[in-house]
Amino acid sequence: MKRLFISMLIILTMLSFEAKSQSEETNDFYDNAETYSLFGPEEILIEGEIANAGIVDMTKFEKRSVIVKETVLDGDKNKFVGAYRFDGYSIYDLLNDRILKKKNEEHFKPIIDLFVIIENEKGESCVLSWGEIYYPIHRHEIIIATNVARIVPSKTNELWPLPTETRLIVASDLIAERNISMPVKITVVSAENIFEVRKGLKPMYSPDISIFKNNKEILSLKKLPKNIQNEDYEAIFYGRGRGIHSTTPFKGGRLKDILKPEFEFNIENIKHGIFVIVAEDGYRGVFTYSELMNRNDQSEILLIEDIENKDGGAFRLFPSCDFFSDRAIKSAKEIHYSVIKK
Repeated sequence: MKRLFISMLIILTMLSFEAKSQSEETNDFYDNAETYSLFGPEEILIEGEIANAGIVDMTKFEKRSVIVKETVLDGDKNKFVGAYRFDGYSIYDLLNDRILKKKNEEHFKPIIDLFVIIENEKGESCVLSWGEIYYPIHRHEIIIATNVARIVPSKTNELWPLPTETRLIVASDLIAERNISMPVKITVVSAENIFEVRKGLKPMYSPDISIFKNNKEILSLKKLPKNIQNEDYEAIFYGRGRGIHSTTPFKGGRLKDILKPEFEFNIENIKHGIFVIVAEDGYRGVFTYSELMNRNDQSEILLIEDIENKDGGAFRLFPSCDFFSDRAIKSAKEIHYSVIKK
């Protein structure tokens, strides 16, 4: 009997050791827990300003993985939900073979004024800029997740609640309000604002920058506010068309610090807000409220004061989150904010 007890104890110890070894057999901290499938559609409708709209079977694409510390708004505070690894299909991949057919193409050919609206059957939606899908240094961080695994703390072994439905995951967001469940449709849209385009304008200079909310001017700046702290960003400034521009650092104030007092940090703005930033010559780009105000990667967008530069000043934009320089708008003249809902 004693031998039987000892044998069983040895077997249990070995099983325990084996289970532990299996969970720690690699250096990857993010694969030590069971992966669960999420319920939801395997197809998504892509439409809008594209030539080849239609249903896409997501399962034809490679799966991508992102890791998130999911946190949501709870009144005026943040509420931590859990830490997860999500696997699924990149919005970058799903849109990659869509042939763009912009409504305003004759007037403004660049694609950086595009954004997408993502919806589910419950009527929930959110917006993503074309820039945050296709221009970021870190690609494939926006996915439709079909699988989830907890990232379990090794000392507490706390098991975070598991989602059950497929969901949009924007891994670069600090507050995860854009992570809507069971998305079924992506609509490609160009910003509706009409601005005069003066291509080849020389010299190009705007002495100030005006900020508009719902078509009403709420602020005008001739200099950066004194309370805005300057940041120095080392950069390799590289354009999609002309390649390397410079390797000089950029110094400016975080645009979100300038905009924060005027645009409330709330769920509605995080999910649906967009800024259209316009240059003196009509060149413009779209940024979502969330990519400007709700980042978890500290890759901020700077507003650079360069008053003495009579061909490119007095303000220019530097999106440090972007690989390419296309959204580094010179002679920034206006910032227009609107809330987009289908």
